Amino acid sequence: MEKQEYDFYILRGTIVGFLAGAFFTVLVVMLQLLNTSESISWLFFSHLNAAYPAMYLLYALPFVTGGLMFYISRAMARVQRDSLVLKENTEEHLSSLNSFVAAIRTGEKSSYRPTKDDTLGLALASLQSDLERSRKEEEVRQREDQLRRWNAEGLAQFGEILRSETQRLEDLSYSIVSNIVKYVEANQCGYYMIEGEGEDRYFRLMACYAYDRRKFADQRIEWGDGLVGACALEGVTTHLDHVPSGYLRITSGLGQSTPQNLLLVPVKHDTTVFGVLELASFKKFEPHVVEFVERVANTIASTLSSKRINIQTAQLLAESRQQAETLQAQEELMRQNMEELQATQEEAARQSETFVSFTNSVNETLIRAEYSMDGFLLYANPKFLQKLEYNTQEEVLDKHLSFFFSPKDRESVEKMWDNILQSDHPIEGDIKLFTRNSKDLWTIAAFTTVRDHQNRVERVLLLAIDTTHDKLQSLDWQGQMEALNRVSLKVELSPLGDVLAANDKFFEVLGYEQDKVLRKPFIEVLVKNEQPVFERTLEQVCRGEDFVGTIRALTHQEQECWLRISLTTVLDMYGDISKVVLIANDVTREKLMEMETRRQTEQLKAQEEQLRRNEVELQQKLHQAREEVKNQFKEIEKVQIRNEKTLEGFLDAIITTDQDGVVEFFNRAAEELFSIERTEVLGQNIRLLFPEDVVAGNEFLEGYLSPTGNKIVGERREVNIRAANGEERSVLMLLSAAQIGRKTSYTAFVQNISLDLF
Repeated sequence: MEKQEYDFYILRGTIVGFLAGAFFTVLVVMLQLLNTSESISWLFFSHLNAAYPAMYLLYALPFVTGGLMFYISRAMARVQRDSLVLKENTEEHLSSLNSFVAAIRTGEKSSYRPTKDDTLGLALASLQSDLERSRKEEEVRQREDQLRRWNAEGLAQFGEILRSETQRLEDLSYSIVSNIVKYVEANQCGYYMIEGEGEDRYFRLMACYAYDRRKFADQRIEWGDGLVGACALEGVTTHLDHVPSGYLRITSGLGQSTPQNLLLVPVKHDTTVFGVLELASFKKFEPHVVEFVERVANTIASTLSSKRINIQTAQLLAESRQQAETLQAQEELMRQNMEELQATQEEAARQSETFVSFTNSVNETLIRAEYSMDGFLLYANPKFLQKLEYNTQEEVLDKHLSFFFSPKDRESVEKMWDNILQSDHPIEGDIKLFTRNSKDLWTIAAFTTVRDHQNRVERVLLLAIDTTHDKLQSLDWQGQMEALNRVSLKVELSPLGDVLAANDKFFEVLGYEQDKVLRKPFIEVLVKNEQPVFERTLEQVCRGEDFVGTIRALTHQEQECWLRISLTTVLDMYGDISKVVLIANDVTREKLMEMETRRQTEQLKAQEEQLRRNEVELQQKLHQAREEVKNQFKEIEKVQIRNEKTLEGFLDAIITTDQDGVVEFFNRAAEELFSIERTEVLGQNIRLLFPEDVVAGNEFLEGYLSPTGNKIVGERREVNIRAANGEERSVLMLLSAAQIGRKTSYTAFVQNISLDLF
């Protein structure tokens, strides 16, 4: 309402009040005039005033009614003006809320900031904050799911690469580095493999890939040199974000440049390092990329370890096959020699000259010695002295037999000597002698008693052949086979597939008893759908093809077991297949991990689809919530207007404050009681109406005015107040509390008892 309209409204009310009072006064005078039948004159008024002294008050009635209407019009004008202001503020508030709701719906930022008493605005702001937090949490979760899916797919991809039956390490290395560069979006990758043994170890660049093409480089790095050597020695990942100048250059058709980020990851299985992966990039390697490359390197190391065992197994089998053939030939040769030796001994009894000639030939080829019945050396030929590293006969004559054996073997030598003296036949076998320089001398020896014409033992003859080299090699091969039996499953099969023999590791892993497996078809321990495949594979191996692959077997408890096997044939001296050797490693754990990775990938895809459906459902619920908020806001607005109009008409003063003491409602009766306009009170602290000297000592007012005080609710108390004009008044106050959500409001009903008493 403008100033002119406001003043006109008050003037009009004043004039109407004045005219009403004047009309009533004139009406009374006219009635008195009719009763007295007098004419209007000063005398008439003099008689009237004398008869009715109250007429003087009646004459002042126009001024009284005019004054009353002045105050009433002014109060009504203020109410109307305040109503218009409230309406404008409400419309502006509604417009701001509509804009705010629209911003929430579109996800845009809004400059709207609700006040403390704006309950709906605070609720919408809280809703916007919750929606924004949910959106950010959803983005973070989607990012984490994307990284897990990226990791799982990458590991599955490299698992397929490593399971490929690549025979050349160069091809496998190139496949690994090229796929790593593409998958992690690096610029260059190289794989350095450790070669050599002991102090002769060095790094050789097996494969290099950059800018979508294969790089051919013959680079060798000595053990412990450079970043590659340090990474292998320490066995930990090295990540550099500033590469030294000139360390590495990436060349393309557009020029060459030094990358600023370098990642070196050791290819390590348990404590064994097989090599180093070196990646270079112009952009920084993220932590999840570093973790992924480390896991890939771990998988590569595990695969290389398995391949190395398979290669060593194949080599050992080949060497064992060759040595078996050599030993078989030597045994045949030794058997022939021993037969010839026995024939010579028999012939020597009859032909002395032939014996001497034969003795000389034996001395040139065999170790020969003669012992007395007590075991002391009587004679030793030059071959004996040479092999046992003595120079003259005098050094060995009269030495006891045990002198030429290790102290550890002397007890067994005594038993052997007793058997020799008591036996009518030669004692043959492998015997280990002890040389002058404490070295072992392995021989195939025969102890034969020489009897006189009365068939009494006269002396003992030793004839032996030096087999030290073959024996040591045989022991070495035997040790290697024992080591192989400890880590791998070994099964010997007939060409038809029957089990001839199996090592302890086989029975330990599969849990079968020996009588359940031996001399029975091997396919009985395999899964049914693997049996025809294995039969075809066995036929191919028997045709001369080696096989390396994976099969599924069943344990004694009917559980599936994955085995990586290699099959090869063993030939006899005629080149025919005598048996088929199967070497296997239990890879059940790796296979289950691969299957679990695939299952997790499928589960992630299902979760992603569920998230999409949840997002659609959330959008629908959000739309419904917005509609409900609009309807609730309209209802709240209606209730608020109705409550304010109801409270405005109360004769008692009504004051509503929030939990902090800020005035939210102040009716017309409160204005008159405290002699202050509501515009000066609304939004201010309630202490504005109660001076300190009035509050002091009053328990009710102190609790009411303090935000943390003990408020006396539901009891009517008599207190004294002081209006803005300084007038003190006695009133009755009743305090009520209302809690909505987390907010509490207090309403004070104040009754002016001083007017009632007056």
